[in-house]
Amino acid sequence: VLGLLVWTLIAGTEYFLHPAFGWVMFVAVFYWVLTVFFLIIYMTMTYTRIPQVPWTTVGLCFNGSAFILYLIAAIVDASSVTKELDSHNYNSWAASSFFAFVVTSCYAGNTYFSFISWRSRTLQ
Repeated sequence: VLGLLVWTLIAGTEYFLHPAFGWVMFVAVFYWVLTVFFLIIYMTMTYTRIPQVPWTTVGLCFNGSAFILYLIAAIVDASSVTKELDSHNYNSWAASSFFAFVVTSCYAGNTYFSFISWRSRTLQ
């Protein structure tokens, strides 16, 4: 839900005039789609039908890459927010920057828990 907020807040503005927001949109939409994909896989327990895939490693790589790229996107988003004549863009960009950092912290926590799970699997 928070990732959805990031890209909808940016998509409602003239983000295409600022190339930095294009990067933020790419990261936000890409990881939102992948997160929904993995959510469906885990909710339907499809991962139990494909035991050849090392799901703990996949989860760690996914969450780790999401954390790193979302951190970069959040920093780019925050540094690109400028006060313009149109306050709608400013408010939306500032809110998207805040939520990008919230999503980054969520992925950081999930990366930590994925690492703990991955490490317990490799120690067995």
